[in-house]
Amino acid sequence: MVKSTGYKKIKTAVFISGTGSNLKSLIKFSKTKKSPISIDLIISNNSKAKGLKHAKLNKIKKKVFNFKKKHKIENQILSVLKEHEIKMICLAGFMKILSKYFISRFRGKILNIHPSLLPKYKGLNTHERVLNNNEKYSGCTVHFVNSKLDSGRIILQKKVKISKKETKNSLAKKVLFQEHKLYAKAILKIFNH
Repeated sequence: MVKSTGYKKIKTAVFISGTGSNLKSLIKFSKTKKSPISIDLIISNNSKAKGLKHAKLNKIKKKVFNFKKKHKIENQILSVLKEHEIKMICLAGFMKILSKYFISRFRGKILNIHPSLLPKYKGLNTHERVLNNNEKYSGCTVHFVNSKLDSGRIILQKKVKISKKETKNSLAKKVLFQEHKLYAKAILKIFNH
């Protein structure tokens, strides 16, 4: 799709493992005039990921890969990305860790969204850990992906206040609501829109 400004949108792949709520908001964002990206491919490591329905609904190509032989699979994914002329990757609840080799092929072009205020609470079970430590705030972070888990350069963060009666689920909902807005803002920021 060509914008009226005369440049093409950047072909982007979104990697998911689950419900795909961030994918859904990225698709919505990609269809707006101000969006610098188009979503051309959805990749998942889980054939039962609910988020794959967004591929069908929006007529976006999807591919599912079983990560048992990681090195072999990553090479297959790299071929598929090349075939579709993908220039950027957005990880959206993708539960597999990509190798240094894979990341080096897309250096500075892989984004991730994480449900904590990095560098705090890298990895899994973030909401539980945040509540166990009696934090007053949590939030979400969009960052570039490097070879260390949740350690790449931070693009944007959004803070949320933790209420006294907060549960793991209520905090997850509160943070996810902000994630949906933050991912698009972070993409606009890196493309200086």
